[in-house]
Amino acid sequence: MSDSHSPPPHRRPFSTRFFDKDNAPARRIYLKALIGGCCLIIISIFAVFPIYWGALWKTPERNLNGWVVDFDGGIIGQAVVRNLTADSSLSKVTFTAVSASQFPRGPAELENSLLEQRTWVAVAINPGASDRLQASYSTPNATYDGADAITVFAAEARNENAYRTLIRPSVDESFETISTTFALQAVMQLASTSPDLTALIATSPQTVIKPISFTMDNVAPFNEPVASAVTFVGLIYVLILSFFVVMIAYGARDAAGLNRSLTLRSLILTRFATAFIAYFIVSLFYSLLTLAFQLDFTRKFGKAGFVVFWMLNWVGMLSVGLALEALITLFTARFIPFFMIIWIIVNVSVCLQPIEVLPVVYRYGYAVPFYNVSHAVRCIVFGTKNQVAMNFGILIAWAAISCLTLPLIQWAVRRRDVVAEQQQQQRAASSSSAAGAGAGAGEKSVENGSSEGTVTAVA
Repeated sequence: MSDSHSPPPHRRPFSTRFFDKDNAPARRIYLKALIGGCCLIIISIFAVFPIYWGALWKTPERNLNGWVVDFDGGIIGQAVVRNLTADSSLSKVTFTAVSASQFPRGPAELENSLLEQRTWVAVAINPGASDRLQASYSTPNATYDGADAITVFAAEARNENAYRTLIRPSVDESFETISTTFALQAVMQLASTSPDLTALIATSPQTVIKPISFTMDNVAPFNEPVASAVTFVGLIYVLILSFFVVMIAYGARDAAGLNRSLTLRSLILTRFATAFIAYFIVSLFYSLLTLAFQLDFTRKFGKAGFVVFWMLNWVGMLSVGLALEALITLFTARFIPFFMIIWIIVNVSVCLQPIEVLPVVYRYGYAVPFYNVSHAVRCIVFGTKNQVAMNFGILIAWAAISCLTLPLIQWAVRRRDVVAEQQQQQRAASSSSAAGAGAGAGEKSVENGSSEGTVTAVA
């Protein structure tokens, strides 16, 4: 006769459907994990993504700074300085008048100021601009060019987005207005004072129509298109590659059982050695890929430029990857992707536009890894301001912080695991003791039963 309390027969694998009644426990576990994960994604969308959206929402929140230097001292210089320094809500650049006496070698000296990032844009009214215009008014000159009057200096490589979307459009718009206004005033004055206005227009119409314009001197052009891969988009790839290394090492330790078999000190050293060696090798091949596409690394540091670039990528990977390496112990592989999203957004948000034009809260960007890697790459590739030592220092500081937090987190997790292991051993020992006591009682009962059976038989 069959036992009414016997367990249900074991289900064959690959034999149930999702909504089968017998599949209810598995279905509950699946839906709970899926819905919980989707809720965390939605929370991340509204908690993390606004950091990046906010960096683009009202850009520019503030204007870039600019200089206007009058080397002319005549009517052109006075008109340009007056108009550029006037309060204009339409311009994306706020100009400040700077004395020409600070630049004894003339307008060419402004180029170094741009490369040293003392200002974002500098307008120089060239010496003798007013005299040349007055001479062309008096004696019509068919070769007169109003663009010789003013030189605008800017460095595209400092931030190509700022140059293309903020600086160049603002300069074009400002000088279009200044030139038109100046031309109208000059024509009105010439009409009343010069009887030869018709001859002037016939011989040199540009002198009347556009008496002043400007020449753009891009002192550091962004002339290496492949550099975009290592100054912005490639930074995300560096973080993703670091994440791959972290996940591969995590899975390898789990598969080998090293988390439970190694001592705490040995486990920490193994994790550090894995990260430093893996990033060293991966960063080399990442750098070689960039070199294969003929990006010029010799402009600032000569032949050593590639080595500097490689070390920068290595330290950059350590700065972002060791943070992931430390926190995966705490968050586990299940939740580390959510930190990954935060880590990417926080870094990327301050690299697209200059931090100077973003809301004040984005000043944190000066200290994040992506900004410092991008700044150093621009120096290596385009010869912009050399702050590479400071950039390396900030990246090393991030790596050092992770080197301090990783052992602390690993120690806390190991302590928790040891306590759990001890509790499990105590439960196992208690179960063994209970089982032993039950077995002993059973043996005694059997012995008593045998004795009673013998007595009965004898009787």
